[in-house]
Amino acid sequence: MPVAFDEMKGTDGAVRPAYSELSNWLSEVRPDVLDYRRREAELVFRRIGITFAVYGEADAQERLIPFDVIPRILAASEWTTLTRGLEQRVKAINLYIKDIYGKRECLRAGIVPEDLVFQNPVFRPEMNGQKVPHGIYVHVAGIDIVRVDADTFYVLEDNARTPSGVSYMLENREIMMRLFPELFARHRVAPVDNYPDELLATLQSVAPSSSPGEPTVVLMTPGVYNSAYYEHSFLADKLGIELVEGRDLFVKNEIVYMRTTQGPKRVDVIYRRIDDDFIDPLAFRPDSALGVPGLMSAYQAGNVTLANAVGTGIADDKAVYSYMPDIVKFFLGEEPILKNVPTWRCREEEHLSYVLDNLEQLVVKEVHGSGGYGMLIGPSADKATIAAFRAKLKSAPKNFIAQPTLALSTCPTCVDSGLAPRHVDLRPFVLTGRDRVRIVPGGLTRVAMKAGSLVVNSSQGGGTKDTWVLAG
Repeated sequence: MPVAFDEMKGTDGAVRPAYSELSNWLSEVRPDVLDYRRREAELVFRRIGITFAVYGEADAQERLIPFDVIPRILAASEWTTLTRGLEQRVKAINLYIKDIYGKRECLRAGIVPEDLVFQNPVFRPEMNGQKVPHGIYVHVAGIDIVRVDADTFYVLEDNARTPSGVSYMLENREIMMRLFPELFARHRVAPVDNYPDELLATLQSVAPSSSPGEPTVVLMTPGVYNSAYYEHSFLADKLGIELVEGRDLFVKNEIVYMRTTQGPKRVDVIYRRIDDDFIDPLAFRPDSALGVPGLMSAYQAGNVTLANAVGTGIADDKAVYSYMPDIVKFFLGEEPILKNVPTWRCREEEHLSYVLDNLEQLVVKEVHGSGGYGMLIGPSADKATIAAFRAKLKSAPKNFIAQPTLALSTCPTCVDSGLAPRHVDLRPFVLTGRDRVRIVPGGLTRVAMKAGSLVVNSSQGGGTKDTWVLAG
């Protein structure tokens, strides 16, 4: 595998300008002080209850996501490039979803194969011809970005359904400001604490035209047993809106109401953190106790906005991802600003043949996989694992894509033995409203805490860092 790009020191070993103040500060601070602050941060996270659960584990205990106290720093110019690329990509994603459930021009033009759409389990025929408020499908997108050198950022994954992690972005910043005020004083860091205001403004802007007066926005959660429940309650509190479960809502005359102590109150926008399958037992899974009977009828009548829209999963499928450069060109007539990782589609015979011949060098992912599960990292896999994946690929090639093993960039990270480089990615959050696109400067940096590991997912032992974008 190629040598990873060190974001602090660059390829020549010299400290890069964005990191100069941090480097000076690290040379002055005693290791025991760093370790003390690291343990202090852990205590704060525990006290305020920032935990998550992993489904399917025997004990399924609440876990703390490891937090690294060394910030990841981006220069203003780097962030400007990322912002332009993120806006372009999410605009194309919205146009693509609108087209799939509408005129399907991209299918007729052969940009994306029809079977990849119509045989996709997350394709929702209920959305065919359905107009959504203001033509926006993905109001909140989490785009996973990796870096391989000083100038090259790749999109690793598009999260267009219910992207999570923004609570960690906000809490990480708050804790860093509390624990390291002297380090903040040496930098001009762009703020992220306006994200809740930006999110609320975005959600209010997409209320249906029929909404009377100021729109009522709620956040819909599957409930306390969901792995991201902490984030749901945190965001509802920050936005100053009600956190509701399906049982708190009902539909009458194709209008959604919330039960309150003062009687029913009309709901105009639902920021839902619950999958399509479960939102309405009359339209999707009849056994769902989490949804609202009749919600889809109110949605189809144009009386409520769902953020994100139903059926957005057709844009964040890992096989569809491989067509995103063509999708950007087709809908916008522009070259993609952010590159895709080169991808082999195992559904294609020639691609499959290459992947089978080079399994030891490649990363293989399930098309519908998430959380770092169902994945092969060839260079670090043993022979038995490679053999098992070979058999899976031969029996169900359509379920997999493969990519080269990228040397993800590294950032200095505080571990038990001191400071050490660890691989990172970045999830910025892109908000698309009726009026404009909003992107707060930063995002969630995830870090692979294990030496040499490329898997940053919290469910696989990854941690998080605060992301500093230096003000220009």
